[in-house]
Amino acid sequence: MALEDKPYRVYRGGRVKGKVPTLPRPERERRRPGRNGRPPQQRYPGTGPAPRKRRWPRKRWLGLIPVVLIALLIVWAVASYLAVQSGVETANKRLPRSAERALTVQNGSVLSNPTHVLLLGTDHSTTAARRGLEHTDSIQLIRTDPDRNRVSYLSIPRDLRVAIPGHGFDKVNVAYQIGGAALAIRTIQALGVPVNHVAIVDLARFPELIDSVGGVDINVPRPILSKFDCPLKTNAQCASWPGWRFQKGEQHMDGRRARIYSRVRKNLLNPADTDISRSARQQQVMTALTQKMTSVGTLIRMPWIGGDLAKPLATDLSTNEFLELGWRKFRAGSSHTLYCRIGGSPSSFGYLIPEGDDVRRVLREFEGIDAPQPPPPGTLFGSGCRIGHPLLG
Repeated sequence: MALEDKPYRVYRGGRVKGKVPTLPRPERERRRPGRNGRPPQQRYPGTGPAPRKRRWPRKRWLGLIPVVLIALLIVWAVASYLAVQSGVETANKRLPRSAERALTVQNGSVLSNPTHVLLLGTDHSTTAARRGLEHTDSIQLIRTDPDRNRVSYLSIPRDLRVAIPGHGFDKVNVAYQIGGAALAIRTIQALGVPVNHVAIVDLARFPELIDSVGGVDINVPRPILSKFDCPLKTNAQCASWPGWRFQKGEQHMDGRRARIYSRVRKNLLNPADTDISRSARQQQVMTALTQKMTSVGTLIRMPWIGGDLAKPLATDLSTNEFLELGWRKFRAGSSHTLYCRIGGSPSSFGYLIPEGDDVRRVLREFEGIDAPQPPPPGTLFGSGCRIGHPLLG
C-alpha cells in the first residue's frame, strides 16, 4: 500500500535545540482546568503588609509637657480667681454704705501707692454678762509701703482713751458700739492717719477661716493659764473649770484655740499680761494667718477654699486689691515687716491713757517718717515699733 494511501500520517520527532518556551506561572494557573471542568478560581492575593503606625518622636512628647502644664496653670488660676471673687463680692455686700463713705479715697493701686487698711475684730460674745454688746475686740491698722517694700502693723488697745467725733472722750472700742464701722473709721482718722480700706472680721466665725487654711503655727513666748470668758453656762461650772492652757514654745493651733489665744486678757501665771499683751497676740495670729494664706499648700487648694476665705469678712476691698495686698505681704517678708503699738498708763476707770506725745511719735514711725524705736525696757504698757517680730513684752 502506498504511503499516501495509509490512513495516518507519520511525524518525525526529535528534540528541539535550545530552551523550550514555557508559559508563565499565572498563565498556567489560568489554563489549568478546575474541578468538574470549570475554570479555576483565582487566588486572593491578600492585603499586603500591614501599614506601620506613625509614632511621635520623644522630643515632641517632651515639648508637649510644658504646653500641658501651662494650660493646667491657666485653668487653676482662673478657677482660683473666680472662687475668691465669689466670696469677696458677698463680703462687699455686707459692709454698710456709711462705712464706705467714711473712707479716705485712695489714688492709684495698692501695688504702687501706700495703703492703710483698718482691721476691726467685732466681739459678739454669747456670755450672759456681755450678751448684746458690739465692741471691737481687736483694732489694727495695716500700712503697705511699696517704696520701702515694707508692711507695717499698728496695734491699738481697745481701752485706749481717745476722742470720739461728736461723743467726747471714751475707750476707742466704744466708737463701734455707738456709730458702727463708720464712726470707728472716723475715730481712727482723728488720730492723724488716713483709712483707705476697712475689713470687719466676725470673731465668732474667725475659727472657720483658720480651719479652712489648715490652722496656724504660733510661738507662745510664755505659759498661759486663764479663765477669761468661761464657755460654761453657770458660775458653779466656771468655778471648777480649769481654764485655758497654752504651753511655751512653737505649737500648731486650729481655729478654736487660735481665737482663744488671741482673746486671753488675764494670765494667771503672769500678772504682767494685760490688754497690751493680748493685742500683741492678735498681731501674732494675724501674721501667722497671712503667712498661711500665701503658702504654697493654700494656693494649690485655692479653687476649692477661695470662697471660704471671705466668709467672716465685711469689706470694701475688691478681689484684685486682696491679691495685691497678699503680694505686698509676700514680698515684704519678716525682715521688712514693722510692728507698732500705742501704749499708755492704766487709770482707775479702766482707761489706757497715752503718755505725752506717744501717739504722734508712734504714728510717725508707723508712717515711715521717723526710724522705729522699741518701747522703753521694763515698761508694761510702753509705746514703740520694732522690725521683725510682734511686741510681746
